[in-house]
Amino acid sequence: MIHVLAIITARPGQRDAVLEQFRANVPAVLAEQGCIEYAPAIDLDNGPSWVAKLGPDSFAVIEKWQDAAALSAHAAAPHMVAYGARVKDMLVSRMIHVLSPA
Repeated sequence: MIHVLAIITARPGQRDAVLEQFRANVPAVLAEQGCIEYAPAIDLDNGPSWVAKLGPDSFAVIEKWQDAAALSAHAAAPHMVAYGARVKDMLVSRMIHVLSPA
């Protein structure tokens, strides 16, 4: 299994618009062969003061994939290419970490 942690940072005030596009794409991603988990997450309101915050313009994407081939197919999927085109002008950065279980 492969774990992916992506940190997406939107332009100021654009996070909700990016999340709307992201959520619209989730059913297509979950239907992909090899997709185990794919979900966005934001900072917990009123969370502990000692935790690091992503901030108001960022969100994390937590993903699990069966193998590297499934992840590679996901990256090239037409719905992902279309999603990327729709949000590219709303983003500041995308940091994608591909991890293996320890």
